[in-house]
Amino acid sequence: MQVEFDEDTCIGMFQCVAEWDAFTEDKSKGKAILEDSEEVEDGVFAREVPEDAELDAKFAARTCPVDAITIYDDDGEQLVP
Repeated sequence: MQVEFDEDTCIGMFQCVAEWDAFTEDKSKGKAILEDSEEVEDGVFAREVPEDAELDAKFAARTCPVDAITIYDDDGEQLVP
């Protein structure tokens, strides 16, 4: 499972931070940060989701009010949102 996070879309509500510890707050930017990720496009960050964190990652994506977080299965099919 893979997660993509669009930092430019993020509005800094930090609901994802409460759901999954891979997200942290960057109060200076007013944005969340996806830890241990790499930039795959301009402003879009991605990383693998560990098996034991899959549910947390899905909750983080579902709670994002602006759909800045997308979850994909191993075949690249979009799961959330």
